Amino acid sequence: MPTPTHIDLQVTGMHCASCSARVEKVLNQLPEVAATVNIATEKAHIAYNPRQTSLTDLIKAIQGAGYDAHPLRDFAAEKQARAAAYRREQIQFLIAVLLTLPLLAEMLLMFAGIHAMLPGWLQWLLATPVQFWSGRRFYTGSWSSLRGGGANMDVLVALGTSAAYLLSCAVLLFNLDQPIYFEASATLITLVLLGKLLEARAKGKASSALEALINLQPKMAHVERDGVMQELAVEQMQVDDVFLVRPGESVPVDGIVLEGASSLDEAMLTGESIPQGKQPGDKVYAATFNQHGLLKCRALAVGSHTQLAAIIRLVEQAQGSKAAIQKLADRISAVFVPAVVVIALLTFAGWWIAGSGFATALINAVAVLVISCPCALGLATPTALVVATGRAAQAGILVKDAAALERAHQLSVLVVDKTGTLTVGKPDVTDLLPMPDVTEAELLQTAAMLAQGSTHPLSRALLDYAQSLHTGSWQAAPAQSANINEISGHGLRAEVDGKHYLLGSPGFAISEGITVDERQILGLQQQGKSVIAIARDGKLLGCIAFADQLRASSRAAVAQLAAMGIRVVMLSGDNQATAQAIARQAGITEFRAEVLPQDKAAQVQSFKAEGQLIGMVGDGINDAPALAAADVSFAMRSGSDIAIEAADITLMRNDLMSVADAISLSRASLKKIRQNLFFAFAYNVLGIPLAALGMLNPVIAGAAMAMSSVSVVSNALLLKRWKRQE
Repeated sequence: MPTPTHIDLQVTGMHCASCSARVEKVLNQLPEVAATVNIATEKAHIAYNPRQTSLTDLIKAIQGAGYDAHPLRDFAAEKQARAAAYRREQIQFLIAVLLTLPLLAEMLLMFAGIHAMLPGWLQWLLATPVQFWSGRRFYTGSWSSLRGGGANMDVLVALGTSAAYLLSCAVLLFNLDQPIYFEASATLITLVLLGKLLEARAKGKASSALEALINLQPKMAHVERDGVMQELAVEQMQVDDVFLVRPGESVPVDGIVLEGASSLDEAMLTGESIPQGKQPGDKVYAATFNQHGLLKCRALAVGSHTQLAAIIRLVEQAQGSKAAIQKLADRISAVFVPAVVVIALLTFAGWWIAGSGFATALINAVAVLVISCPCALGLATPTALVVATGRAAQAGILVKDAAALERAHQLSVLVVDKTGTLTVGKPDVTDLLPMPDVTEAELLQTAAMLAQGSTHPLSRALLDYAQSLHTGSWQAAPAQSANINEISGHGLRAEVDGKHYLLGSPGFAISEGITVDERQILGLQQQGKSVIAIARDGKLLGCIAFADQLRASSRAAVAQLAAMGIRVVMLSGDNQATAQAIARQAGITEFRAEVLPQDKAAQVQSFKAEGQLIGMVGDGINDAPALAAADVSFAMRSGSDIAIEAADITLMRNDLMSVADAISLSRASLKKIRQNLFFAFAYNVLGIPLAALGMLNPVIAGAAMAMSSVSVVSNALLLKRWKRQE
């Protein structure tokens, strides 16, 4: 099966969870299409096979369901279109208010004991534009929904208000001895329009974090071309362009510093408030703020390839995805509107049969229709997740999909890779221990020659150390002619000029029949150092020790995770003594030593076999299988692209404390989702029976329905107050 094509479509005309469920259903009925629709962002994320289904087919399917769609436009253009639509809705609402106020004043005066009735024809004249002009969206929405084979919130509002309006028209036309309810129908429509305006405004605030990210990148840059400095639009910049960043300006694209020194505020990228010093050779990233000092840089990544663009894509992807908890709301929403219509008909029949009269039966049925709005139910989960993923991005936590954020709150075991996760991941040479008949220079030169054929962190550290002490001298005997065989997790063998060499762990050397000073090596390992042995033709030349510093926040992060009830387990390829020393420094009581890269995934699976939800934190290529095996996986930004691709959550701060932050945010998000779902369910469970029993006036029901969605979205917005651990 070919790799599916992914596209996001902006869907217009959706008003509730029933709408999004309907759009999702018709899309997923197309051949080789998998779609999720988010009511909070009004976007459809679609994976499809273009050989089977075209973009036109996707849009036609949405239009056939009674809605419209278009490919995502530029963010500014999309925002402008939303603003124009919001202004149109404001005008409709204001006109509805002006026409409804006289009708509402009449009703309020009645409560005060003052009976000053407007003539029936004047009430009709005021109510009709509200019903069919301000409220036309409910009729068009109902028709589209019913034509597409579904029923949404618009059907409930149109049925309820039309019943009250048409009954009043019949009373007026035939001079029946019944009260008229023009004020009820007009007030209901006005209140629902008010609720929609407030909801749209609150939803806009929910995605403000993403908008803030998009607005961070400067529009112009100072670029040097052909020896001339010129102002260029950021979109016109190319890789290898030389550009200047002046004090008080933001970096236009990702690059590397060529000249100058300064401090950059990278809070938008990592969530870290402390400015980061920059000097020649350091990387800079788009949208980070230059506090002081002039920097001359060379562009490394532009356009959609910058870190900022990657963050925006991940946030959009997460906000468009669905959490498992939302499936419950979706299933209920699918049958909600038809069930409410049936309850309203039973209410009407019950009151009429009980002898309360046609008008009373109809008004109570209208109250049932109006109080039963599925909007709050549909918005409960996605709005909270939109706010949470945006807030996470601001804190330097990039969530790939909403399901990962949802699962994180249930983690009971966190498996942590040692190198590059608990430690900085940049080991330094600390001890050169040559045999008596070997000089330090000879030991170092031999080890460096062999290390050229390896990508292991210790090999890189060895090469850096040799380069710093003996610039170029060890390259006199290059390993290019050597026959090198690397044994993953152990070391390497090589044959150079007829001589057989070995470089690897002391255990590897012993297994090859080479005698080493085990007491000396154990002493180094108990200090948390890693040791490699170098041998030639079966004889030990000496050992080299390395130390990898524990990250400053690792111990505090482990303590924080333990306080949250999470069991932290360290995995390390080091021997027992070294692993124990590092675990002790980090405050970890449980660890696994001498774990080969290919065995990390098996270790994760063994924990999962205990029936627990497992998280995994790593940063290397050899961590990717274990990350993929975990229930929730975290990758350090400093790690390999493969590890980041395999992970559910990327930590931009390269800090284990960010894992605790992610779990904390997950717990806060799930708390809000549960609160919202409780409010939404409780609202309908209480409201529908009260309306059916005649205990709710339709106007009060309309006001309650309008405010239910606003209260759910507002509650979700409280997640913006969440703060990470400092």
